[in-house]
Amino acid sequence: MRMSQAPADLPNDPAILKAMIAALQADNAKMSATLRAHDLLVQALRVRIAKLKKQKFGASSEKIEREIEQLELALEDLMIAKAEANDAPPEEDEALEHGPLPDQEIEAAPEKKQRRRPRVSEDTPRERRELDPGDACPDCGGDLRVVGEDVSELLDMIAAQIKVIEIARVKKSCRRCERMVQEPAPSRPIPRSMAGPSLLAFILVSKFDDHIPLYRLNEIFARMGADVPDSTMVDWCGGAMKALSPLIEKIEADVMSSSILHADDTPIRVLDRSRKDKGLGKGVKQGRIWAYVRDQRPWSGAAPPGVVYYFSPDRKGEHPRGHLAKSGGILQADAYAGFKELYETRADDTQQFREAACWAHLRRDFHDVWTSDKSQIAREALDRIGKLYDIEREIAGQPAEVRLAAREKYSADKIAAFKVWAEQQLSRIPGKSDLAKAFRYALNRWTSFTLFLEDGRVAIDNNAAERAMRPVGVGRKNWLFAGSDTGGETMARAMTLIESAKMNGLDPQAYLADILDRIHDHKNNRLVELLPWNWTPKAAGTTQSEAA
Repeated sequence: MRMSQAPADLPNDPAILKAMIAALQADNAKMSATLRAHDLLVQALRVRIAKLKKQKFGASSEKIEREIEQLELALEDLMIAKAEANDAPPEEDEALEHGPLPDQEIEAAPEKKQRRRPRVSEDTPRERRELDPGDACPDCGGDLRVVGEDVSELLDMIAAQIKVIEIARVKKSCRRCERMVQEPAPSRPIPRSMAGPSLLAFILVSKFDDHIPLYRLNEIFARMGADVPDSTMVDWCGGAMKALSPLIEKIEADVMSSSILHADDTPIRVLDRSRKDKGLGKGVKQGRIWAYVRDQRPWSGAAPPGVVYYFSPDRKGEHPRGHLAKSGGILQADAYAGFKELYETRADDTQQFREAACWAHLRRDFHDVWTSDKSQIAREALDRIGKLYDIEREIAGQPAEVRLAAREKYSADKIAAFKVWAEQQLSRIPGKSDLAKAFRYALNRWTSFTLFLEDGRVAIDNNAAERAMRPVGVGRKNWLFAGSDTGGETMARAMTLIESAKMNGLDPQAYLADILDRIHDHKNNRLVELLPWNWTPKAAGTTQSEAA
C-alpha cells in the first residue's frame, strides 16, 4: 500500500486521517481482490496450456497449436497486468547472468515459473559509466581516497539503424606517363543494386526465419528513415537467393549423401492463381514442405548437422522419391505410403533404404487413447515405452557402439516383452478400436521398430525431423499462405541455408551477411569453405581481393 502524500503534507485532524486510511484500505482490498482474480486466471491458463501440450505430445495438430498460442497470448496479457498492479518489482539481483544462452524450455507443468535474471552472452558489448564523487570531501574539503565501488548493471539496447555507405573511388594520374589509376569497383551481392550484404541478410532472416512480411519491413525501415518499397525488397530477395544458390546446392548434395536421414513433411497453404474463385478459402490450395535431416550428434558421428527443405504442390509419393533418388541407407520417417517404394527389395536383392520407425509416433497414439478414455492398457503401453526412453536418455551423445551395447543389454528384453504383451492385448480388445489400431501399427512394422536395436546410429524416434518442421509451423501463424509454387520453393531453399546455419550454432544473420559480402569473389572450387559447418568469418579489415 502506498501513500500518495508526503508525511509533511498530511493533515493534523485525526478524523480526516482516519478517513484517508479507510479509503486506502478500501483501495487496497480492491487491488488484492483483483490480484487474486488474476492469480486464479493465470493458474487456470497454465493448467490448460500444460494439458494441451501433453495432449499434443509432439504432434503437429494445427488446432491444438492455435489454441495454445491464443492461451499463451492471454496469459502474457494477464501477467503484464499483474506486473503493472504490483508496480513491476525488480529482479532479486541486478547483476546479469552471463554465458551461453540456453534453449527455451517448454513448460510442462502448471507450477508458477521461478523468477530469473536476464541472461546475456559473454560477447555482448559492455559500456562502463563511472560516477565519481570527485577528489574533495563535500563536507570538510579533505582529500578523498578510493575504498571500493558499488557496481550494478543496466540492460539496454542500441536501436538498429540504416546507413548509406558512399564508395568513393579516387582517380589518380601518373605525373610521368599520365596513366590513370583507380581501384576497381567492389563487387556487390546483387549487381547494380544498392542493397548491402548486412541489409540483405536482415531482410532474408526477417522474412524466412522471423516470418515478418515484407510490407511490415517497409514500415520498420520507414521508422529508421528509409522508404524501401516492398516491391524492391522482393527483387532484392530474389537476387540474393540467386547469389546463394550455388551454396544451397552444395548443402543439399552434402546432407542428402548421408547414409542415415530423418524425413518429415507438413502442409502449407499456397495461393492458387489458376482458380478464379473469390474468397481466401477458395483461392488457395495445399502444398507440402519436406524436410530431410542429417544429425549425427546423438551418436557422436563425424558429419556436421544439416537440413534440406523441399516444396511440392501436393503430397504425391513421386516427390520424396525424387528428392531421395540419389540417396540410400536408412530412412527414419512415419508410415507414409509414398516412402514404401523406397523400402522394397529390388531385383538384385538390395534395398535403397532400410526403414526405421518412430517410437514417439507410436507413443503418441497410445497417449491419445489414454487421454480420451483413461485406458489402463494404453497407460501400461506408455509406461513400457517410457522405460525405453529412460535408457535412451542415458546413452544420448555416446558413440554408436556404446549405444548398441546398452540397447542389447537393457532394451532388447523390454522390447521383446512388449511385443508378446501387445499380441496378447490385441487378441482381447475390439479389433476396430483406436487401441487395436495402435497395436497393429507397431506389430505390422515390427522390423522397422526394432532396427535401432541392430544399429547404434539409429535413433529411437524421428524427433530430429519433427523439430525441423517447427519453423514452418511458426511461419504458418504469421503468413496465411505462400504466394505461389515458386514462392514455396524459394522459402524451402532459404530455410535450408538458415536452419542449417542454426543447427551449427551460427547466428544466421551474421553468417548470411558475411557470405553475401564474399560469395562473388570466392573461387567456385573453394565454395565448400562457406558451408555452415566450414565457415570462418572474414577477418576485419581484409579486403575483397585478399579474401578471394
